[in-house]
Amino acid sequence: MKAIVYTQHGLPIDDPKALAEIDLPMPLAGPHDLLVEVRAVSVNPVDTKIRRGVAVTEPRVLGWDASGIVRAVGSEVTLFAPGDEVFYAGDLTRPGSNSEYQTVDERIVGRKPASLGFAEAAALPLTSITAWELLFDRLRVEEHGGAGKSLLVIGAGGGVGSILVQLARTLTGLTIIGTASRDVTRDWVRELGAHHTVDHTQPLQPQLKALGFDNVDIVISLTHTDQHFAQIVEVLAPQGQLALIDDPATLDVVPLKRKSISLHWELMFTRSMYQTADMVAQHHLLNRVAGMIEAGTLKSTLSEHAGALNAENLRRVHALIESGRAHGKIVLEYE
Repeated sequence: MKAIVYTQHGLPIDDPKALAEIDLPMPLAGPHDLLVEVRAVSVNPVDTKIRRGVAVTEPRVLGWDASGIVRAVGSEVTLFAPGDEVFYAGDLTRPGSNSEYQTVDERIVGRKPASLGFAEAAALPLTSITAWELLFDRLRVEEHGGAGKSLLVIGAGGGVGSILVQLARTLTGLTIIGTASRDVTRDWVRELGAHHTVDHTQPLQPQLKALGFDNVDIVISLTHTDQHFAQIVEVLAPQGQLALIDDPATLDVVPLKRKSISLHWELMFTRSMYQTADMVAQHHLLNRVAGMIEAGTLKSTLSEHAGALNAENLRRVHALIESGRAHGKIVLEYE
């Protein structure tokens, strides 16, 4: 099968060797695995971080968002059958989705929303799982709860923010304030359901006060947490909650003590990496997302279709992700 790989970490993305197409053996499905014919993928910041920073001794396939068709199943598979259309984010410890075929554990796979094409569906899994786990597993917001409380989402126009704002607006009573610094992202965040927007390139507290918020109850920081950390502590209410997903080099949590602020970290790969007892929760939540898409209460966060899935187009998308100017999700599709 054809696959797009990197063989040397740290190469600039304009180097043709940064991502290149090669032939690899067809993967074999393990007992709990699906063999999926990949039809579309989307690109996430994790792809670029690993390509830049993780050394390899053999070609590595990136990509942790896909939709496709099940072509074979392992001996212990019970949730899917050949011919089923699926979507999933996959497992950080296994080969990714930038290939014609991929094996993936059925317990972290959902049925593809019937109302979406493969490209639109591929934009959803990683960000949906991350956003869902942030709200309901890490912060323990109750579904249809949160009335009277406020949520500030830093980086609300990105991939995770785009689905998180929708989930929070649809499934909770939280008042949602999203940060965005450009007109296009402000409009995007409001369209997705944020009640208010503020500019994260400007001091946050005066903007929040102008909106009538002396402080906020919850902050979800999706990017540049280290740059915003002092302001986050400033605007959080006593006994507030802070959740994050990014990777600051260091994080001094001592300032959280005075306000008894709790800290929550989310990595959607934890369940698959550690084969946790509740790993199948990701199957169930992806099916919930599929149902909400079909009901029209959520929409795909696809913002750009970047064409055919090939090395040249994938390098171009990595470059856009690295620029920090992407909003929503960018997808590529096998023709």
